Amino acid sequence: MIEDQQRDKNVQRVILVEGLANAVVLLAKLLVGFSTGSLAILGDAIHSLTDVINNIVAWVVIRLSSMPPDREHPYGHRKFETLAVFFLASLLLVFAFELALRTFTREAVEISSTPWGLGTMLVVLLINISLAVWQRMWARRLNSNILMADATHTFSDALTTVVVIVGWQLSAAGYVWLDQVCALLVAGLIFYMALGLFKSVLPSLVDEFALDPEMLSATVKKVPGVRQVNRVRSRWVGVEKTVDIVISVDSSLSTFDSHKIATEIEVQVEKTYGVTDISIHVEPYETPDTTLD
Repeated sequence: MIEDQQRDKNVQRVILVEGLANAVVLLAKLLVGFSTGSLAILGDAIHSLTDVINNIVAWVVIRLSSMPPDREHPYGHRKFETLAVFFLASLLLVFAFELALRTFTREAVEISSTPWGLGTMLVVLLINISLAVWQRMWARRLNSNILMADATHTFSDALTTVVVIVGWQLSAAGYVWLDQVCALLVAGLIFYMALGLFKSVLPSLVDEFALDPEMLSATVKKVPGVRQVNRVRSRWVGVEKTVDIVISVDSSLSTFDSHKIATEIEVQVEKTYGVTDISIHVEPYETPDTTLD
């Protein structure tokens, strides 16, 4: 429990630092975008806006998910973290659609470039790359899905910014249509990233198994005293796996001996799969009656 609390505090600190950096990046992109008239840069600013919104939501959600289990949430509150990633992915889809639509409906404008604007965007690019590397390091160290999602998002910001800067400079040189092309590419990158986030959280939200049921069943059957494995279930709760198992043992065994078998199953499952939340139900095994009437 203490380790989980410390992990959550570290995740919150990372999110806070990232949120402040993303707010600075957002303001810089808006300033350059409005002063130059580049739709691609403004689209990139929208991308950064989703980062800031996600940081706010993620910070609140981590505080909620760190709460201990209660009567209404016996498995804890870890799925709030998964819901935050789902919310971010949904938000990204909306912004990608709006940016693509804006690209086709916007009237032609003159695109300009200034030394200070280019310098600002290069600084933004450096911040995004540094932030993505730093956050990915912490995501792996803390085993945090939400930090990994943020790191992926921030890295996509860096890639997007490279495309935007190139397109912006070429547009200012006279190839105005390239600004629209770059804006569409940005929309496509945002859409692709959103699909990746959906793919990472949907298994948890729809309770897809966390462990292969055949492999899990085979592990349980190896424990001496297990006559039959009636059911195995597993699912994700945040970054943790939970397992529910129903087994049969000889009906002649005492409660004490049956409990020893269940304990051995817990030891083997934890050792093999790293699962600590295990629920085991023991039933009596009755030899099938093969006597013919």
